[in-house]
Amino acid sequence: MSEQNPAYIQKQYEFAAHIRNPSLHPRPRDVEERRIAIYRELFYNNIEGFISSGFPVLRGLYEDADWHRLVRDFFIYHRCRSPYFLEISREFLEYVRDERPEHPRDPPFLNELAHYEWVELALSVSEEIPDWERIDAKGDLVQGRPVMSPLAWLLEYAFAVHEIGPDFIPQVPGEQPTYLLVYRNQQDEVGFMEPNPVTARLVTLIQEYPQKTGEQLLGQITEELQHPQPELVIQGGKQILLQLKDADIILGTHLE
Repeated sequence: MSEQNPAYIQKQYEFAAHIRNPSLHPRPRDVEERRIAIYRELFYNNIEGFISSGFPVLRGLYEDADWHRLVRDFFIYHRCRSPYFLEISREFLEYVRDERPEHPRDPPFLNELAHYEWVELALSVSEEIPDWERIDAKGDLVQGRPVMSPLAWLLEYAFAVHEIGPDFIPQVPGEQPTYLLVYRNQQDEVGFMEPNPVTARLVTLIQEYPQKTGEQLLGQITEELQHPQPELVIQGGKQILLQLKDADIILGTHLE
């Protein structure tokens, strides 16, 4: 805070510093304790309420004192870039991912679980819109070039985050990565799918090679797998394409 600031701005800084961290910054002398206590509780409780509702599984894994210590640290140390309430969850995610030092009471999957819980809100409010003028919704997914929905996200985690809860609190990552497809369909409903490795690979290839047909992508997977019966992989892949289309994860094919 610069001493060149007008007095009223300096007072605002003093007020905000106390609200954020009252143990370090005393209240302004001309504000009585009874009044400023209302603001301390109001600001913190609002932030804590948004975070608890946005990360309910994570909240359930913490004892009350540890949870409030985590939220208080976020409240004190993180500098939010957005003034919107909907962005508080993203700001909290950035704090635990990029800024929070290691803490013995934090679970080893803190970052991944926080991200997984944030994704549902992020997709529900996303303003991404498919370019339907360039999509054939009834196109042949095998002979044509499949189009992924911009509202379908393939996620990879070291921990099985979708299974974590009070009865399952892993301390080490799984032997294999966990893949999850989170998507918003055309009814604006958010859904979750746990794809097998072949489905996850197919989705990845669709995103990486939009110029390839479904048949070419399935052929590439067959070569990668070195499967003794490639026709089974191709047939299974065709069914996967249809299932993804039914879920609005694939929207159709590229129009030429």
